[in-house]
Formats: sequence, C-alpha cells, structure tokens
Amino acid sequence: MNLLVDCRLYAFVDSAYLHNRTPADLAQQLCDGGADLIQLRAKDWPEEKIRQTAEDILPITRAAGVPLVINDHWQLATDLGTEICHLGQEDFFENEFPPQPSTLNPQLGLSTHAPDQAERAMGTNAAYLAIGPVFATPTKPGRPGVTLDYVRWAAVNVDRPWFAIGGITLENIDSVLEAGARRICVVSAILNAPDVAHACQQFHKRLASVPLQKS
Repeated sequence: MNLLVDCRLYAFVDSAYLHNRTPADLAQQLCDGGADLIQLRAKDWPEEKIRQTAEDILPITRAAGVPLVINDHWQLATDLGTEICHLGQEDFFENEFPPQPSTLNPQLGLSTHAPDQAERAMGTNAAYLAIGPVFATPTKPGRPGVTLDYVRWAAVNVDRPWFAIGGITLENIDSVLEAGARRICVVSAILNAPDVAHACQQFHKRLASVPLQKS
C-alpha cells in the first residue's frame, strides 16, 4: 500500500464527472495511470449508494496498492476499513467528532482554505491537509481561489504532507509547483480528459520534475 508520505498525485472518482462511465472503471483507469491516492467523492448520492460504490472500488484500489479515501462519511469509512477519510472544516470542527486517539484508523485528511484554518488543523492528528482551492473551480462553486499566496505560505509553515487542490491543470501546474507545492489533487483535468490514465501519467511526469521533500 502506498505510504502517504510518498504520495504525490491525488485523484478522484467524483459523481459529478462520471460521464457515463462506472466508478469501478474510472478507479481502474486512475490506478493504471499511476494515481497515488483516490478519493470517492459523491456529494449528491445517498450514503448507501456511496457504500455500495466503495465496496466495488476497494478491490481495485487494494490490488493496486492505492489508498481509498472516503469523502465526508467518517463512520462509513470506518465500517468499510478504507485507509483514509477526508473531512471539511465544518464537518470536523463544528460537529461532535469522536475524541482523537493517538492513531486514527482510518487516517484523517482535512480541508483548509486559509492559514488560520491550516494552523487549527495542525493542532489535530490529521495525516494530511488540503490547501485550496488554489484557483476557482466548478467542484467548489461560489468559493473564490485562495491564490498561490496560500500555497507559498503552506510550503513554509505546514508540518505534514499537504496537497494543493482546486483548478489545477497541465496549463497552470508549473506555477503551483513554483509556489512550493509538491503534492496535488486533480479532479476535472483528469476526469474530463479523453484518456484518464494518460492524463494521470502527464501530471506524474510534471510532478517528477521537482524533488519531493517528505514532511
């Protein structure tokens, strides 16, 4: 299984970008392309459908050694034994989240949109942070981009693995890497590509152009 510290390309099976493909087929294409992490994100689906889809995807990701991330549903991730659960700021801090043990299973990922949120998140035992959205993106409607300034701040201040997210494409990835990102999340630029596996490979190639400083 890929270790989080080694992961650079974080991809998604997103219900909004299936384009008549099955989630399992997409997961296989992402694994074939070398995605290091895959998140199942389905904001518009009932929990039972997410459960069934995760059960379909898990054998594929496990065979490839790729951790599966469940978005939003901590108890579901726990029940299924997925490797990671990703939560938003409100999901974690404004709800009655269980007390934090020294080691979480599944591991926890947290979204952050500003330095103060990142500082607060670093006070938890989250395994990684998401930094963004760097650029405005349809996956976060109504939320403006946090700009590359936040990426530059994260490169200096965040004390654990972090992923730049939001509107990252092959056309702007160089600016994100120049700002200090070494790990990225990509949704639409991969899922809208005519060849998903090839798109993953292209992003991996660009990431390989800069050294990974493991944190």
